[in-house]
Amino acid sequence: MIPLPFAWLVALRFLREGRMQTALILSGVTAGVAVIIFLTALIEGLQANIIARTLGTQPHVVVRPVEDAARPVMERTGPPVAAVIEKRAQRLRSIDQWERVVPVIEATPGVVAVSPMVSGPAFAVRGNASKSVALLGVEPERYLRVVKFRDYMVAGEFRLSGTDALIGVDLSRDLGVTLGDKLRIASSQNRDDVVTIVGIFDVGNKEVNQRWVFLPLRLTQNLLDLVGGVSNIDATVERLFDAETVARRVEAQTGLQAESWMQTNAQLLSALKNQTLTNRLIRGFVILIVALGIASVLVVSVVQKSKEIGILRAMGASRRNIMSVFLLQGAVYGFAGSLAGVLLGFGLVSAFSGVFRNPDGSVFFKPAVDLEIVVSACITALLIGLVAAALPARRASRLDPVTAIRNG
Repeated sequence: MIPLPFAWLVALRFLREGRMQTALILSGVTAGVAVIIFLTALIEGLQANIIARTLGTQPHVVVRPVEDAARPVMERTGPPVAAVIEKRAQRLRSIDQWERVVPVIEATPGVVAVSPMVSGPAFAVRGNASKSVALLGVEPERYLRVVKFRDYMVAGEFRLSGTDALIGVDLSRDLGVTLGDKLRIASSQNRDDVVTIVGIFDVGNKEVNQRWVFLPLRLTQNLLDLVGGVSNIDATVERLFDAETVARRVEAQTGLQAESWMQTNAQLLSALKNQTLTNRLIRGFVILIVALGIASVLVVSVVQKSKEIGILRAMGASRRNIMSVFLLQGAVYGFAGSLAGVLLGFGLVSAFSGVFRNPDGSVFFKPAVDLEIVVSACITALLIGLVAAALPARRASRLDPVTAIRNG
């Protein structure tokens, strides 16, 4: 058996002699690390699920034509003639020469996929039933690279050609139609056509399920009287939270209006930031409490072991040796507590992941703990142990051997 170094031998002996103190402080460190891992995994899991559900049916960046601006009527040599400037009437606007714009957006750094779209209002008519809907004309291959809509199909498949149409489950129920049935689509431009339902989707949002109707791009262009044009170009980005930066790049390169999901969902983004800040505050308080616990136990240990420390100093132990003894105790508290805390944290995440359920009964988020979180928590616990032990260790190393033995 390899003999332990002096500092390790004394440190482990002090830990064994104070079993109750050791058990209590290890429990505190374990609980602290478990709370850090559990809260971080829980909040990140919930945030990832919320973001996935929110962005599951929308692109990261939407490029639209620049808004028409009404200008005051000016006399050649005088003030504006019109006292009141009214906005232009709403109308469907098209992106000029969009075929040339798409390659520019695709070449923008950070953009992964691009899909042109034509959208506008219309009516879906079935017999005497009529529903106001929003037409979405897309090219399926391009659109599915931007939005993973296949995940929401409950009947049929996401394919569009000729006069095919995809509708939501609520619209299907309202009109009493299913796969293979016919619908008449009438637009506000006095154009109509009969389409065949080839797919039904459910995105978990009733308004979307009642209003969205997917049609082939060319058919939608004809219905909305935007032949050869598109109303917007959708894009997905490589890094989700870089969407705003990418949107500004697209605006600079195309001269069009680009809006990121971070603008569209400003309230959601604010809520996510507040959650992250709250998690950091909780972690900070947990770290402080664990550090104070370790420091208080070691301070008491210095007082209780003052006679032993005096004897060790009298026998030739240096101040560095005595300081090492208490630093090692702090390191043991941090290391052993972090290992136990990781196991407890994993258990808590697995247990509570089954508590949060979607309306359909599926798990709200999958129990997963990032390795980076685990390593960070362990390193933090170890550093807390060392930092918390620094003051008691310094105090122990400065004890006068004669005084310590006499008063001990």
